[in-house]
Amino acid sequence: MALTGLFVPLITPFTATGELAGEALEALAHAVLDGGATGIVALGTTGEPATLTPAERRRVLEICSDVCAARQASLIVGAGSNSTAASIDELTGASSGDAALVVVPYYTRPSEDGVVEHFKQLAAASPVPLVIYNIPYRTGRTLSAETLVRLAELPNVIGFKHAVGGIDEDTVAFMARVPDDVSVLAGDDLYVGPMLALGARGGILASANVAPQPYADLIAAWQTSALDQARESAHRLVPLARALFAEPNPVVIKAVLAAQGRIPTAHVRLPLLPAIAQTTTIAVECATVVAAPEEFRLVAGGK
Repeated sequence: MALTGLFVPLITPFTATGELAGEALEALAHAVLDGGATGIVALGTTGEPATLTPAERRRVLEICSDVCAARQASLIVGAGSNSTAASIDELTGASSGDAALVVVPYYTRPSEDGVVEHFKQLAAASPVPLVIYNIPYRTGRTLSAETLVRLAELPNVIGFKHAVGGIDEDTVAFMARVPDDVSVLAGDDLYVGPMLALGARGGILASANVAPQPYADLIAAWQTSALDQARESAHRLVPLARALFAEPNPVVIKAVLAAQGRIPTAHVRLPLLPAIAQTTTIAVECATVVAAPEEFRLVAGGK
């Protein structure tokens, strides 16, 4: 698959009684593809997979797979845990997608050599290519540029979702050494602009649930070297990304989508709590500005 462009990690909408809202999920999948997304991510962190039942996870995969097949779009499926053996078993369920998004082992904090061996075994066993999810502030395991390059050289690894909470020295060094056949996708919505400038080929961006077209346009602008447009787009999206991540993901995103009438409710499952009213109001206002670029230019002092 071509791992380039915008991939949207879909939220999982729920009904007023807390059940999976399948029709709303299907509509949202079509909407982000209509907005210019290359593909979608099912069962990523944004989709609250840890609190879904096995039957609900199967239903999410079924809906997303059907939409992507009908739209000839790419489907990445979230999989993996901090157990190598369990991750191998789970990857068999990712065969309905074009690739699997697999997180660096969390909580147990293995050595960097252990992380490499973990992914070596997963890549050898997986029926689909792997996208490694590097997010140290969730996993507790930072990876050096050298280790990231070693992972990139593994057969059946086609890319990374890189979300280290900023642009650090290892990120800069890694981006300078990424093999040509491996794609890095920005995973921190706030830093998508700088990551694209360093050579990222796209992004897996939760904020694109709310604003798919602006994020797709931002990525396209970098890819076509429309640098002034790219910079303006990146600046315009910063307040939205900040607002949507003001509380734990995806509670604010769901609140905005519910306020816009795009999903039935803003319901999330414990231990997450719903977004507070003030946070939601700010995020809805930011989403409105993003949908009307002229308002941003006035706020920013442009002509």
